[in-house]
Amino acid sequence: MSSLTGTLRLIRLALRRDRVLLPVWLAAITGLAAGVVASIDGLYASEAERIEAVRFAAASPVARVFDGPASGTGLGAVAMGEAFLLLVVLASLMSMQALVRHTRLEEETGRAELVGSAVVGRRARLLAAASLTVGANGVLALLLTGALVAVGLPLAGSLAAGLAVAGVGTTFAGVAAVTAQAFSGSRGANGAAGAVLGVAFLLRAVGDVLGEIAPSGVEVVSAWPSWLSPIGWGQQVRPFHQDNWEVLALFGVTALVLFAMAAWLVEHRDLEAGLVAPRGGPAHAPASLRSAVGLAWRLQRGVLVAWTVGLAIVGLAFGAVGESAEEVMDISEQFEQAMAAMAPEGGVIELFFAFVVGFLGIAAAAYTVQALLRMRAEEASGRLEVVLATSTSRGRWLGGHVAIAVSGTLAVLAVMGGAGALAYGAMTGDWSTGVEGMLGGALLQAPAALALGGVVVLAVALVPRWAPAVGWGALAASLVMGQLGALLELPQPVLNLSPFTHVPAFPAQPLEVLPLALLSAVAVTLLAAGLLLFRRRDLVLAA
Repeated sequence: MSSLTGTLRLIRLALRRDRVLLPVWLAAITGLAAGVVASIDGLYASEAERIEAVRFAAASPVARVFDGPASGTGLGAVAMGEAFLLLVVLASLMSMQALVRHTRLEEETGRAELVGSAVVGRRARLLAAASLTVGANGVLALLLTGALVAVGLPLAGSLAAGLAVAGVGTTFAGVAAVTAQAFSGSRGANGAAGAVLGVAFLLRAVGDVLGEIAPSGVEVVSAWPSWLSPIGWGQQVRPFHQDNWEVLALFGVTALVLFAMAAWLVEHRDLEAGLVAPRGGPAHAPASLRSAVGLAWRLQRGVLVAWTVGLAIVGLAFGAVGESAEEVMDISEQFEQAMAAMAPEGGVIELFFAFVVGFLGIAAAAYTVQALLRMRAEEASGRLEVVLATSTSRGRWLGGHVAIAVSGTLAVLAVMGGAGALAYGAMTGDWSTGVEGMLGGALLQAPAALALGGVVVLAVALVPRWAPAVGWGALAASLVMGQLGALLELPQPVLNLSPFTHVPAFPAQPLEVLPLALLSAVAVTLLAAGLLLFRRRDLVLAA
C-alpha cells in the first residue's frame, strides 16, 4: 500500500459531504462578480465618468487600500477594481475552510483515525482535500469567466480575472494545508491561515499606497511590498487592462511548494497532533464557565475581537472619506440620482453616510451569522452532548450563545460607527454630523442584522446540517438585494426580501420607528421559534 492509496474514494466522500456548501460558495462569488459588473455599467453612463472615477481612486490612498491599484478605464477594469479584493478574500476563505475541514477537523473529531484503520494511505486525506479545493477553484475560474462574458465583457480579460481569483484561492488552500499540519485544532489552523491572509492584505495595501500614479492618471504602479502578497499578484494580472498572464505562474509554483511542504509534514507528526504544541490551560476553570453565557463568551470572544478590530478600521476609512463625499457623488450622475432617489430631501453628506452604513450593517451581520453558527459547530463536534449531560438545559445553552451574539452585534456596530464618527470629526471638525450619521446610522442597522441572526437560529433548530449554507446564503442574498438591488434595478418585491431594505436611510431620511420595531419583532419571533424547536429535536452530529 502506498501513501496515496484510497485518494479517489476520499475525493468522492469529500464531494458527497460538500455537495451543498461548495455550490453555495461558488454561486455566491460568481453572482457577486456579475452583479458588480452590472451595477458599474449602470452607475457610469459614459467613459468620461469612468475616467473621472478611476482618477479619483488612483489619487485616493483610502481607495488604494480597499480597492487596490487603478488599472484602466474599461468597464471590466473598473468592475475588477471595485470587486477583485472581495472576490479573492471570499475565494480564499472558501478554500481555507474546505482544506481544514477535510484534514485537521477530521482528526479533531476522530473520523480520520477510523478512516485510517482501513486501506488508506497516510497522505491520501491531504491529497483528497487538496484535489477538492483546487478543483473547486478551477470551477470558480470557469464560472467567473462565463459570468463575465455573459454580461458583455471580453473573453481574454474574463479568463484572466477568473484565473487570478482562482489562483489566489488555490494559494491560500496551500497555506491552510500547512497550518493544518502545524496546529492540533481546526480553530488554530483556520486562525493561522486567516492571519496569513490578513498579512497578505496588509502587504498589498502598503504596496499600493506607496505606489506611483502613471502619467495617464488612470493607473497605479504598485511598490515592491505588493509583490510579497498573493493578493498583490492577483491584482498585478490587471484583467481587462494588461492581462499579464505570466504572473499566474506565481500561483502555481507557490501552491505546489506549499502542498509539498504539507505532504512532508504529514510524515513527521503523529495523528491528531500538531507541530505546534497546544498551550496548556489553567489548572482550575474560572467561575464564569459555570454559566452558559460564560461558556459562550469563552468560545466566541476571539471572533468578536477580530471582527471588532477589523470593522473599526473599515469604519475609520469610510469616515475619513466622508470629507470628499461631494467629489464622490459628482463622479457619476447615475450614482447621484440613485442616492437622491433613496432620500430626495437628504444632503450630500447625509446621503453618503446612509449609503455607507448600509454596507457596514451587512458586515456586522456577517459577525452575527458566524457567532450563531458556532452553535452548530459545537453540536456537530459532539461537545454539546457533553454539556447537556450536566444540569445545563438546552434553553440556557442556546440562550447563552444568542446573548453573546446579540450583545456582540451591538458592540461591533457601535465601535465601527464610533470609529467612523471619530475619523470624520477629526477631518472636518463637524463632530455632531459624524456622530449622527456614522454612529447613529450604524446602530440603526442592528434590528436587520438580528433578524438575519434569527434566520440562522431557526435553521440550526430546523435543518442543522444545512444551517451554514442557509446562514451564509441569506447574508449573500441580503447584500445583493438590500445594498446592490437598487443599482441593479431589481423589482421592489425582491428587494423587500432583505431585512436591510426596511431600515430607514438615516440620516438622509427622517428616523422612522415603526420599521425598526417590526424588524425587532421579527428577530425576537425567529429567535423564540428557534429555541422552542431546538428543545424538541434530537442532536445531529456531523455527517
